[in-house]
Amino acid sequence: MSDVLCIYYTRSGKTKEAMTEIAEALGAELAEISDGVDRSGFRGYLRAGMEAMRRSTHPLRPVHTGRPLEEYRLVIVGTPVWAGRCSAPVRGFLKRRGLELSRVAYVLTRGCEKRYEEIYDQMDLYTAQKHLLGGSLRVGSVGYPFWRDKFIQEVQRYLESGEEQ
Repeated sequence: MSDVLCIYYTRSGKTKEAMTEIAEALGAELAEISDGVDRSGFRGYLRAGMEAMRRSTHPLRPVHTGRPLEEYRLVIVGTPVWAGRCSAPVRGFLKRRGLELSRVAYVLTRGCEKRYEEIYDQMDLYTAQKHLLGGSLRVGSVGYPFWRDKFIQEVQRYLESGEEQ
């Protein structure tokens, strides 16, 4: 059983793609967050943006992990960027379970050039400790493999350093 968890929400599949690649590279457990809300198509895209701007959340479906969240050496939370904010399902997860996360890193997936690193601070409002690492990825862009691999290397250095103990 891995001591690193990659947990994410995806609407279009891009966050899932990035988090799957990261989890495979790290030998990490992978889990998906879901609230059961249909956000497919153009209407779903608009709905997602409105939910993010309003900071609204919906009840989440249970997330099954191999161990309690606080027992992982590192939990990497992946979210798409919606209207300059983290996705509503990830916000809901952090509101409900964020205090269980004392060693957390974030992965943002975005559709434009802006890195949106201020979202890390928004997400930190719900966690027990501020994030340790962050990556802002544009899946499918020319620079995506570089930034993905850079994030993976930073995580590996963190885990090898033993700082979490």
